Parts: sequence; C-alpha cells; structure tokens
Amino acid sequence: MSRVVRLCPDAGELARAAAAEFVRRAAVAVAAGGRFTVALSGGHTPLRLFAELAGAPPGAVAWEAVHVFWADERTVPPENPESNFGAASRALLQRVPIPEANVHRMRGEDPDPARAAADYELLLRRVLAVPAAAVPRLDLIVLGMGADGHTASLFPGSDALAERSRLVASPWVGKLTARRLTLTLPVLDAAACVIFLVTGADKAETLARVLEGPAGPEPLPAQLVRPCGELLWLVDAAAARLLPPAPASPV
Repeated sequence: MSRVVRLCPDAGELARAAAAEFVRRAAVAVAAGGRFTVALSGGHTPLRLFAELAGAPPGAVAWEAVHVFWADERTVPPENPESNFGAASRALLQRVPIPEANVHRMRGEDPDPARAAADYELLLRRVLAVPAAAVPRLDLIVLGMGADGHTASLFPGSDALAERSRLVASPWVGKLTARRLTLTLPVLDAAACVIFLVTGADKAETLARVLEGPAGPEPLPAQLVRPCGELLWLVDAAAARLLPPAPASPV
C-alpha cells in the first residue's frame, strides 16, 4: 500500500484536487483497458467533487467509458433526498453524457436489504466479469470519513467489519436505527486507488487518530482500509489542524 496525505487549504480546493485525480485516473484507465470503474460515496463533501466534474470542459472525461458504482447506500428509494444515488444523479450523472447502462446503483428501496446486498454482489461480478472466488478490482473508490471514524457504511463495532467472503453487506447501524448497504473491506482493499475526502474541524481528532495513532485493539473503520494499490487522503486545513506538518504536502 502506498499512502499519501495531501493538504488542501479549504473544501473548495479539495474538491478541485479530487476532480483532477478523477479526470487523470479515468484517462489512464480508459487508455489502458477501455473503461474506468469507480465507486462513489454519499455525504456533503463528495457533492463539491460532483459539481467540479459536472462543470469540467467537454471531453475531459470519456463518460461513455465510465462505469459508476456505489460504496454504500441508504435503504431508501432513489428519489428520497437521503439517497446517495439520488444525490450523485442530481449533482453529476444527469449533467454529463454517461450512458444509463453504465450507472450501477444499489437498490436501497428493496424491503429486504440482505437481498439487495446479494443482488449488488451479483451485479458487481457480472459487470466486472469477476468469478465467484475472486474480489473485483475497481479503478477508484471515493470515500468519506465520519467524525466517529466510519467510512462507507462501515461503522465502529459493526459485524460487517469482519466480513471477508461477501462483497456487499447490509449491516444494522444502531445509532441510525436503520440498515445500510455497503461494500465490504475486501472490495475496498482490492481497489487500484482509494481516495478519502475529509473536511471540517469536527473530523480533526478522528483524522489524527486514524493517520497517526496506533490501531489498537478496536481500530476505527477508516483505519482498516488498506488497499493493495494507492491510498490518497485529501484533507482540508480544518480537518488537518491536529496533524504534524511532516506527513502532509501542499497541493
């Protein structure tokens, strides 16, 4: 694993840096293999990234060769304001020329979340042509981190953190009194690149623990993401205020 921490002065600059990484990595993947596979996350921070990508010059991204998946989803219909797919669709996907067949959402509206998780695993294997014994390797997974250290919908103490055979889980999140759909750690760790987007002073203590502290007997979920490829943390100044200066470099 190659880990880089990049300090951005504010959330706007972070979004621009993330968009530049997306554009660059898409171009490399399409040139090498004819397509770019990416998993997106929900939350407020990625919305700035989506806006930057939606406003990119025509041709900056070969959208016809991009396949979009999701790192996690809430158990709501796509038109619900809480839907991760719905937010990405409104902010990005409806504003760029990506084929509908290339957008692969989790079925959060399924009344049986376990079935929805199993169906999404089948979809991942089918679209990415991955046999039952293998783990798919996405070109890029974009993640956020909560103030409690959760990422995707892998929360502290979740049974899903121990999952090693399934690609997608439907854990119960007690603090939210709801189930979520989420990619599991084996999928996150198989990615060619994982980018964490972290903004806000409320994340500072957790970010310092994740990046600088020992994992301890009960590591935070974000500490457990160790991709075999690249790991890039894009953090704004507010979130990075407790980090020592050495690990971070200016954009």
